[in-house]
Amino acid sequence: MENLLNEKNIDIILDYVSDGIQVIDTNGKLVYCNRAAAILDDINRADVMGKHLFHIYPSLEEQTSFTFKVLRTGIAIYDVQQTYMNYKGKKITTINSTLPIKVRDKIVGAIEISRNITDVKALSEKLIDLQNKIYGGKDRESIKSDEVKYVFEDIIGNSREILKMKSLGVKASMTSSPILVYGDTGTGKELLVQAIHNAGRRRNKSFVAQNCAALPSNLLEGILFGTVKGSFTDAADRPGLFELANGGTLFLDEINSMPPLLQAKLLRVLQDGRIRRLGDIKTTKVDVRIIAATNVAPEAAVERGDLRKDLYYRINTITIDIPDLKDRKEDIPLLTEHFIEKYNRRIYRNVKGISGEVASTFQRYDWPGNVRELEHVIEGALNIIDGDIITLEYLPQKLIRFHKDMNIEVVDNELPLKDAIENLEKTMIRDALKKTDENISQAASMLKIPRQTLQYKIKKYGI
Repeated sequence: MENLLNEKNIDIILDYVSDGIQVIDTNGKLVYCNRAAAILDDINRADVMGKHLFHIYPSLEEQTSFTFKVLRTGIAIYDVQQTYMNYKGKKITTINSTLPIKVRDKIVGAIEISRNITDVKALSEKLIDLQNKIYGGKDRESIKSDEVKYVFEDIIGNSREILKMKSLGVKASMTSSPILVYGDTGTGKELLVQAIHNAGRRRNKSFVAQNCAALPSNLLEGILFGTVKGSFTDAADRPGLFELANGGTLFLDEINSMPPLLQAKLLRVLQDGRIRRLGDIKTTKVDVRIIAATNVAPEAAVERGDLRKDLYYRINTITIDIPDLKDRKEDIPLLTEHFIEKYNRRIYRNVKGISGEVASTFQRYDWPGNVRELEHVIEGALNIIDGDIITLEYLPQKLIRFHKDMNIEVVDNELPLKDAIENLEKTMIRDALKKTDENISQAASMLKIPRQTLQYKIKKYGI
């Protein structure tokens, strides 16, 4: 059988790799360049093959070149940001991993794998400059972003779980200790965090939010701590988010996505309250309240190594868990009514409620996207509805299929929301009592409501 991994086929395979790949010999000459690297650096492979690296990239020097460092030391370098200029004068920023090529323990060259982040870097710097204009002026302390708008009244729900969460959040807002928020995607982590900020002593100071999973680790470090101008990093003098949030709150979402080395630097800031810009030798004192969030259980993140144990113990001074919507289904009617009112105002509708079929489906569905999914379902329905009651036909297909699979019984699909929910409650209570042989305590446990609440509803509905 013909060898599939011959030189020609390897070239074809590597040309379909999205990252740039270059191979340099011990004399610093380019001996291989895949298609992605040629596009990234805007070079013609036929023109540059066999030429010295510094001819192709005149802004590089032997002292600062990772490739030459690897050729000299034989030690691989991983995930390092580099900004350079090619021979056409185009400035490029990449994340590079450079590895030595050895034959019988002798270094014969080096391979460099590059991921283009030029556009991402430019956008992140524009973001920092914009935030600096908002928060960094003379009156920074008196400026509050219009986007920081949520308060505790905006957290809809009367379930025991949500009331406990709000109570803990109010207490936490009165302190400056770090907070760790845990909630699945769509549960409303930033809503809670903004409410804590707006209820506390820092309410009139800056609120700055950053998703730690949204940017490459090398850029994230500069964004958090700032940069000083330097020829190697090509960075400008720019404050980081810690400086912009000085006196206020810094919200770090998905902190478990932050690289361990950066987590260690964050821990030092939490311990001594000082930051050092990238490339700088001096430190700056900052007064920032840190609120971190994770969408996976913190203990599981620590066990997997995604979250440093020492950082976890430092930021979980106050830990607040946000319940999934499936664990507080008694809040669904309130949330449904809230979202109907919200989108009635926004898109000029006059929807009065949901049908019995929809109410039953909402109560039995597990809502993997949580409150955000419920909101989008209501918004979608109001965009296409013809009447004033949301019926099954206006729901997404997966909810319609779920309804059919569950074979939900419906008494009347044109009832107002209040009557539809009461009918559903009566049906679910009767089912629970029947399954538990009329044992009220067991039925209340099955329905996940207090025993006293179940007794009240039995009396109310005459069951």
